[in-house]
Amino acid sequence: MVEAKPSRSQEPGARSQEPGARSFFQISQIKKKQQDVLGFLEANKIGFEEKDIAANEENRKWMRENVPENSRPATGYPLPPQIFNESQYRGDYDAFFEARENNAVYAFLGLTAPPGSKEAEAQAKQEA
Repeated sequence: MVEAKPSRSQEPGARSQEPGARSFFQISQIKKKQQDVLGFLEANKIGFEEKDIAANEENRKWMRENVPENSRPATGYPLPPQIFNESQYRGDYDAFFEARENNAVYAFLGLTAPPGSKEAEAQAKQEA
């Protein structure tokens, strides 16, 4: 296990300047977001295929090439999780989180909400 700890000379609450501390934090945040998305999909029995971009260069290259220009960060590469329905880009974690908060995940994913779900009921009300 790797743990980022502030140096002894650092004041409490200040960010560590040690190499690797930021990377560790960023990786743990990415994993947390990935687990959040996967947990939601599993809990709602939404089929998915997880693509490992850390161990598979082809997957990493595909993801980077298929995130639309207007959804890429100003510098660097887009970070996971990036969500696709087949080859259609649906959004990043922030877009997923917003859709979840608004009971609109199925629409976000490009799927039909199951009958009886909050999202299906909200759609029915809008269409009426």
